Amino acid sequence: MTGAPKSPSTRETEFAAAPLEEEADEASASLDFDLDEAEAQPGPLARGAAAIKSFWKHAPLGPGVYRMIGADGEVLYVGKARSIKKRVQSYTTPERQTIRIARMIAQTVSMVFVTTETEAEALLLEANFIKQLKPRYNVLLRDDKSFPYILITSGHEAPRLVKHRGARSMSGDYFGPFANAGAVFRTLNALQRAFLLRTCPDSYYENRTRPCLLYQIKRCSAPCTGEIALDDYAELVAEARDFLSGRSRAIRQRLAKDMSEAAEALEFEKAARLRDRISALSAIQGEQNVNPRSVPEADVFAICEEAGQFCIEAFFFRTYQNWGNRAYFPRADRALSAAEVLDSFLAQFYLERPAPRLVLLSHEVASRESLRDVLSARAGHRIAVGAPRRGEKKELVDNALRNAREALSRKLAEAASQEKLLGALRAAFGVATPLRRVEVYDNSHIMGANAIGAMIVAGPEGFVKNQYRTFNIKSAALTPGDDYAMMREVLSRRFARLARQAAEAPAHADDGAFPERPDLVIIDGGRGQFEAARQVFAELGVEGVHLASIAKGPDRNAGRETFFVEGREPFKLQPRDPALFFVQRLRDEAHRFAIGTHRAKRKKEFVKSPLDEIPGIGPARKRALLHAFGSAKDVARAGLADLEKTPGLNAATAKLVYDFFHEVDRA
Repeated sequence: MTGAPKSPSTRETEFAAAPLEEEADEASASLDFDLDEAEAQPGPLARGAAAIKSFWKHAPLGPGVYRMIGADGEVLYVGKARSIKKRVQSYTTPERQTIRIARMIAQTVSMVFVTTETEAEALLLEANFIKQLKPRYNVLLRDDKSFPYILITSGHEAPRLVKHRGARSMSGDYFGPFANAGAVFRTLNALQRAFLLRTCPDSYYENRTRPCLLYQIKRCSAPCTGEIALDDYAELVAEARDFLSGRSRAIRQRLAKDMSEAAEALEFEKAARLRDRISALSAIQGEQNVNPRSVPEADVFAICEEAGQFCIEAFFFRTYQNWGNRAYFPRADRALSAAEVLDSFLAQFYLERPAPRLVLLSHEVASRESLRDVLSARAGHRIAVGAPRRGEKKELVDNALRNAREALSRKLAEAASQEKLLGALRAAFGVATPLRRVEVYDNSHIMGANAIGAMIVAGPEGFVKNQYRTFNIKSAALTPGDDYAMMREVLSRRFARLARQAAEAPAHADDGAFPERPDLVIIDGGRGQFEAARQVFAELGVEGVHLASIAKGPDRNAGRETFFVEGREPFKLQPRDPALFFVQRLRDEAHRFAIGTHRAKRKKEFVKSPLDEIPGIGPARKRALLHAFGSAKDVARAGLADLEKTPGLNAATAKLVYDFFHEVDRA
């Protein structure tokens, strides 16, 4: 098995295809045609169909998941079926398949079957395998970042209000999902003004002796210093929970009544505070546009297709409010229908996310019943999944579909503009082949301290931020501040790693994925950095990667940069050349990323404590030492007897701390 998780009720079977192993390399080498060709070559296609037929004879009859394997062991496709044997049988007649499926059949040399008890289990297992293995012929959810939630904690005398992302390991009430962090921060800001709940960590709360600034600006009721009784604070927490649970009207009415009573009693300051809280609640509700009237909670998904690309727009509705939307652009073959792409997307989307009581779709999907059963079993209550045909639910789907079309149009327009810029860059630097991946490198340090190297990546769709990388300069022999040596180290590590990856798993030029290897490398620097990069490429035998360097103009004036390219004299671009503006954008992004990473590293060094270097001293013991002695300097001065009296430290740990600070004395 490939290492993906497997439920106790699944069984995996793999069969060898000995007569076909000798032909595998020949089959793989002859597959140099595109998905858009009229037909697959008959030789490899016949061999692939024969291989599949040999596995079909022993395929299980029940539900499960199958994996189609290529000649080099790569997983080409992961599929699920109510009957694996019947589904695999359909691949034995490639003449009836689409071009995409026929090509996949031609590359298949072996198969792996995993049986499950139900079709719902197969749906989950398929999504698990797709997420882990990323097969080239499957629909891939490229942006699977978790959604942010608002959390009201529990288990503390004064619960806190925080943004939360990731596993729900903290106890409390979670409200969401929100489409992005910006929506969460805006809502949190308004909730602070409306309910005056604390947002500080527990350790900060426990060590306060006077109210912090948030109390002064009326964003917190300061339970830490007793400015509000804990019983009154508990009422604020209950109101916040009720509001986020959808009972906002009752809360606003109660606050309006209290404000009127305070005004009649001439308690104008109290009335003003209540007025501000009501205003904050109105601000929260005012931001939630397109609010449904009859749908308390739902996820809405709509998909559209244009120019061979797909866009899925997701809207999230909770407590009759719109909590934001997000556009997804899954990687999918253009031969697939919109319903097929949406079907595969949903299983991956809900693999690690909770679902609301209602999931509305723009298209009916084949796995609707299986998805409904899986989500309902996980949630412990019934979840409805379907494509509405009338009423407000249909209006919500139509609105999502309209947003999907607009998002895809914007993306296609941006991609077209980016393609033009890449074309201008290619012409300016004399690159003959299309530019799919451009890498830009920059270094950042202060007199050699906290030195880092940064790499940013751009492609046909703009900056590819999940490909950005930073390099901590590690060489002890490097002279502090030697920019050339830093650049050599960064490029050596980067391209040595690419060489190792290529040796372990050869890349497929036709799989449609974003390439790992760059077509063009741009160095932020002059001739010295350029020559250092050339030296690295020569030592590592890097071929097929074009190299360029950009040196700042006189007085660092933008528009007067000098460029260094292999085989050409240094040159400048015309001030209004689109390629010049594009290179400036790339360089500025690399500079921003490098400076930001350097500052973060430098900030971490500022707050570094000697206690962090003691082996066996974690956060809890470090906190105990600081509480007992006040500072790391006082810990260093403490005697062994005093250290042994510290709560949370045993004699052995106290000796460890004492020895660390008195190593010279012992010597």
